[in-house]
Amino acid sequence: MSSSTESTTRIVRPARSFQGSVTVPGDKSISHRYGMLAGIAEGTSKLQNFSTGADPHSTLGCMEALGATVTKGPGTSVEVTGTAGAFRQPAGDLDCGNSGSTMRMLAGLVASHPHTFTMIGDASLSGRPMERIRKPLSAMGAKIDLVDGHAPMTIHGGPLKAIDFDTPIPSAQVKTAVLFAGLQAEGVTSLSEAVRTRDHSEHALRAFGAKLERNGERLSIAGGQKLKAIDAVVPGDISSAAFFLCAALLFPDSNLVLDSLGMNPTRASLLDVITMLGGRIKVLMVEEHHGETIGTIQVNRDASGLKGAEISGALSAQIIDELPVIAAIAPYTNNGVIIRDAKELRVKESDRIALVAKNLKAMGAEFTEYEDGLAIPGNQKLHGAEIDSGSDHRIAMAFSVAALRASSENIIHGAEAAAISFPEFFNFLDELAQR
Repeated sequence: MSSSTESTTRIVRPARSFQGSVTVPGDKSISHRYGMLAGIAEGTSKLQNFSTGADPHSTLGCMEALGATVTKGPGTSVEVTGTAGAFRQPAGDLDCGNSGSTMRMLAGLVASHPHTFTMIGDASLSGRPMERIRKPLSAMGAKIDLVDGHAPMTIHGGPLKAIDFDTPIPSAQVKTAVLFAGLQAEGVTSLSEAVRTRDHSEHALRAFGAKLERNGERLSIAGGQKLKAIDAVVPGDISSAAFFLCAALLFPDSNLVLDSLGMNPTRASLLDVITMLGGRIKVLMVEEHHGETIGTIQVNRDASGLKGAEISGALSAQIIDELPVIAAIAPYTNNGVIIRDAKELRVKESDRIALVAKNLKAMGAEFTEYEDGLAIPGNQKLHGAEIDSGSDHRIAMAFSVAALRASSENIIHGAEAAAISFPEFFNFLDELAQR
């Protein structure tokens, strides 16, 4: 793989197989939550295999601005000395970069502190919806200013009171904002979600010493709890692994081993879909740390080839981040892939449905685009093309995977976007793709 313009363009050539062993970087979702809770806890947390992506480092930058001390150690280790529950008035804006996770979850964490916090982000983040955070936090007593429902977001912090909240859309970020605010509110905050979202926040809060209760769909957390520092190893990010899992499906003799992978059941729906598509997954080892399941898995493809899948309803919400790469390999399946109930993809780092459609078309694929998804027939042959990542990390990586089975090389424009979540992606892809 070569670069024609130093950092922005990558050429991805077709491969003949996909083989090898890899440990993906630390989970972004867990790194965010450990970084935030370490920043408000008492003592020094030692976090190993912290995500190398830009987003969780935006979170660490915000924690420093709020008074925590962050020391980046050798490799991917980070030490965070917390503020023992008292954030300071930041000297300037809290810069969340490209990270919706940082902005939405941190809003809940800072809302009870008696200061004014202005949270800003890049152009992409400034276009993403923030009203969904303002609603529950305002009900708790926070004063939040937005510009037409978007960042910059200014929070005038102060005492919060508990609420009972029903999440209107499946969103782990909204749930987390409410739990983080509830941790510091007066009374017991409860929330229910009709569709279970990833539960990293619940595990992380318990790891740092908070008590939460779950009854059916309803979670509750009592205010006034203090957090204590932890030592933790962040599991490998299954959303990053998704690209290699899908790449392994493209070749009959592929053999991929993923070490130290996060296999949290609320995220492992992806593994169910990989199996549905004809992947064979063998769990070689599994253990638990701080409530999170970590395992080593071996993946190859069923001899009968790449099947199709219909992804809709709760499943679409559970694997929302992985849908672009599944769509990108859909033309190579025998029976095609239908994705519905995924309208949330239109308000991610980009309009991911539109960008997937644009790039499938560029590679010569047939498909039908819906407001909430795509229908992509199988048994198609794709050719090389110029791919527009739209500065979206998941689009850049998804079409680099699709390129492995194309008839000629693909040029990925905006390839540097991959660094948002997975800076090592192209190096790993090069090592695993057999040419």
